[in-house]
Amino acid sequence: MFFASDNSGPIPAQVLQALTEANTGYAMGYGADAEMEQVTTRIREIFEAPDAAVYLVATGTAANSLALATLCKPFETIFCTPTAHIHEDECNAPEFYTGGAKLTLVPGAPGFDDKMTPEALRATIAKEETRGVHGPQRGPVSLTQVTERGTIYSLAELQALSAVTREFGLPLHMDGARFTNALVALDCTPAEMTWKAGVNAVSFGGTKNGLMGVEAVIFFDPKHAWEFELRRKRGGHLFSKHRYLSAQMLAYLTDDLWLTNARAANANCATLTAGLHQKGAPFLHDPQANMIFAALPRATHQRLYDNGASYHLWDGPLEGNPDELVAARFVCDWAISRDQIDQFLNLI
Repeated sequence: MFFASDNSGPIPAQVLQALTEANTGYAMGYGADAEMEQVTTRIREIFEAPDAAVYLVATGTAANSLALATLCKPFETIFCTPTAHIHEDECNAPEFYTGGAKLTLVPGAPGFDDKMTPEALRATIAKEETRGVHGPQRGPVSLTQVTERGTIYSLAELQALSAVTREFGLPLHMDGARFTNALVALDCTPAEMTWKAGVNAVSFGGTKNGLMGVEAVIFFDPKHAWEFELRRKRGGHLFSKHRYLSAQMLAYLTDDLWLTNARAANANCATLTAGLHQKGAPFLHDPQANMIFAALPRATHQRLYDNGASYHLWDGPLEGNPDELVAARFVCDWAISRDQIDQFLNLI
């Protein structure tokens, strides 16, 4: 009954097999392996972007930070939401890799701090560059898809936000740690959710959707390619035995494993959501992909923990009034079984 994170699940057999096959003989390093050439071709096909620059790194923090550093000068600011991973969970890595650029928070709609609105984004951007040389200059906008609260930007919302970035001539970056979960939920194409909607660069996640540890960084304008390569090397994220990153990503993109895993994770979440609704649990956010925020009594949390469930409390400690509701985060991955979900719900 493991709902703590989709980072924590197992690796599909196809990926392990691909790593075993890649572990034969010798291969050129630093991304010159044959598998990487196939990965680049496949990602360009999937995204309908024949000129896209495609690179691999091992972590989402590296993907986000190096991509934003390529798009942002040290004296600029990156616009993001208060709950963005780059703001709350990356230990100032974007600021470090950009050489000192700051983050400016864009408030969400009332009660929803996970999604930008065009109006709030426009107002927040307009407030910058009002102090001349004394203040930060306007830089890229970074949004998260799926958001950190489990919600999704619709294609219309993405297009409306990108229209604002174009007004100010700013690049738009997408943190896609759960990119594929959003994609299958929207039932759209990767192109529709990225460059056709105005996104300039995307961190295309793999680790949360079953891979051992690899993320792709995609720039739809190849003018950014060389600078990213230099920043990746200078930042210590260019793997010498790169083929083991490439092999994972190639297996992920073969026979639609990436889509199969995301559909399974979202379906598992839908089952858990329906069960929690049936138990009368209040929800903090509408679950739209594979992440749930719902409240249960402390006594119920204690019973679940005592029986081996794993998940994170969100707005209070386990100790206290046993009848008081405490919100928690539940994340479903591709591998959690229906039996485990049923066991969890029966304990409630």
